[in-house]
Amino acid sequence: MAFASEVASFSIREGIGECVVDAPPVNALGRDVRQALLDAVAEAAADPVVEALVIRCAGRTFFAGADIREFGKPPLPPSLPEVIAAIEDSAKPIIAAIHGTALGGGLEVALGAHRRIAVSSARFGLPEVKLGLLPGAGGTQRLPRLVGVGKALAMIVGGDPISAEEALEAGLLDRKVADGTLIEAARQFAREAAGEGAPVRTRDLPVADPDRVDTVLDEYGNANPRRFGGQDAPAACVEVIRKGLRVPFDEALALERAAFTRLRDGAQSAALRHVFFAEREVSKVAGIDADTPRLPIDRAGVIGAGTMGRGIAMALLAAGLPVVLVEQRREALDAGLAAVRDLIARAVKGGRMDRASADAASARLTGSLSYDDLAEVDLVIEAAFETMEVKQVIFRALDGVAKPTAILATNTSYLDVDAIAACTSRPEQVLGLHFFSPANIMKLLEIVRGARTSPQVLATALDLAKRLGKIAVVAGNAHGFIGNRMLMVRRLAAEAMALEGASPYAIDRVLVAFGMPMGPFRIGDLAGLDLGWTPETSTGSTIRERLNERGRRGQKVGAGFYDYDDEGRARPSPEVERIIAELAADKGIPQRDWSDEAILAGLLDPMIEEGRRIVAEGIAQRASDVDMVWVHGYGWPRWRGGPLYYADHRGKAG
Repeated sequence: MAFASEVASFSIREGIGECVVDAPPVNALGRDVRQALLDAVAEAAADPVVEALVIRCAGRTFFAGADIREFGKPPLPPSLPEVIAAIEDSAKPIIAAIHGTALGGGLEVALGAHRRIAVSSARFGLPEVKLGLLPGAGGTQRLPRLVGVGKALAMIVGGDPISAEEALEAGLLDRKVADGTLIEAARQFAREAAGEGAPVRTRDLPVADPDRVDTVLDEYGNANPRRFGGQDAPAACVEVIRKGLRVPFDEALALERAAFTRLRDGAQSAALRHVFFAEREVSKVAGIDADTPRLPIDRAGVIGAGTMGRGIAMALLAAGLPVVLVEQRREALDAGLAAVRDLIARAVKGGRMDRASADAASARLTGSLSYDDLAEVDLVIEAAFETMEVKQVIFRALDGVAKPTAILATNTSYLDVDAIAACTSRPEQVLGLHFFSPANIMKLLEIVRGARTSPQVLATALDLAKRLGKIAVVAGNAHGFIGNRMLMVRRLAAEAMALEGASPYAIDRVLVAFGMPMGPFRIGDLAGLDLGWTPETSTGSTIRERLNERGRRGQKVGAGFYDYDDEGRARPSPEVERIIAELAADKGIPQRDWSDEAILAGLLDPMIEEGRRIVAEGIAQRASDVDMVWVHGYGWPRWRGGPLYYADHRGKAG
């Protein structure tokens, strides 16, 4: 017999049942899909004609996970653990036929099946930890039984997907077939399974090397400390695996479910879900939709072969674009071209690019000493010295060379994009593309919409960001835009606190303990304290001026706020503490004691207020856009949700 629902169908052919789920866009395991799976298992069990059942999905993917929209709502039966138990307990073999991705609950469904077959392009993962969760439908207990504790731990705590080849090698996958052959191959696999007697349940498989479970878990934690810092979910994953593998399976599932529920209801998971939705909301830009015309981007130019220009060129090349890199001097150009090719080589070494793609990227890179070679490009990104005078000279020159449809973009971090655009006869073609260093690695791209930037130019820039694999946040034109405007406020607050008696090293320590990768004084040293400083204009009225006057210009010279050894390791400097104390005395600034809590509030409160002003002024479309800038551009811990989310939920996320 056959049945069909709004999300699935069940049919029988030559003794093989087939349940096909079709719930676009990603076949999420919502209530209707769960019920359809349960019905299909019951139908297959009841029909004597059915010898085995294949579960597969229509559309572009296998089950890509739970329906996150159900989080925070009363649970609707049947639960996913109930569905998977029914699959696993079936007396007839059930085959999971996988294409696209089997993620989260989708992989847990596959783990409950008796056999797994997939196309070679499929990917498998348990990414729940990235939402502050752990697999809550048996994943922490079934996966170790299939692939071993070490591999399971890497997948569960790391959260990154693996390929079909890796899954096959690990024992997660039973068979891998060519794309386009899955349906018939799965049916044949089901016939074979039906002839092999009673199916083996994953839950009944023994754990390999049970005496080494604790050792493997401890070694992983010691080798991956950054995966655990400040976060609840990774540690919970480890403990559920540790405890669950020692007790009967049903008791282990109860431990797992209790931990899942605790994490789901906790503040960190709520913050991570905020980030998840904010990452999708950020692409919705006022005045831009699918019908907004786009401009073709088939060839790009980058002006400036310094660190930022090299990274931008690399990002464009990796996205398949030919790039002309322009410099004023031959030695600077040659150094830049060599550096970009070195980035390509490093991408190959790091497994981010294969050799054929690397060779093609190198072939797409050319250099020039003349703006004339930018005449036919569709996009020019200026990454020159950060002064208005330099940028205006460049844009005047570009206006006379670039074709009328070319987009002219500045990578400025702070400067007025409208003042730069005013140097051209086509301000509608000008906008800011503020990359973050290293530009080929960092996910954030601030797209700065000038007063006269056209909708089609903005829409094209948004599409380009996706092509580059970036999270794009559209910002209005203001000094520092979103991120650097807030960063400047935090930096000034940190220096003011230092003058009032807070140790700069305590300030950095508190911010790192909060979850940031680096404190403001370490950042200053890394960037160079002499950015924008000159001896001629120095008055000795700020900490930075006095440090520069003493030759302490940052890590590059071995001395800034910190002292640095020959290997770049930082240590506190008694000299800096004296310089700060002298300046405070000269200014008559009273000293006070600072608790860690007061330091944290003194750093975060001013930047949070600045973020709120940025939203109120319309520089950012929404508060969550501010959060995305800080999560993806400045290392704000995802599990704290972003500065404005944190401000609204302060005290709840630890």
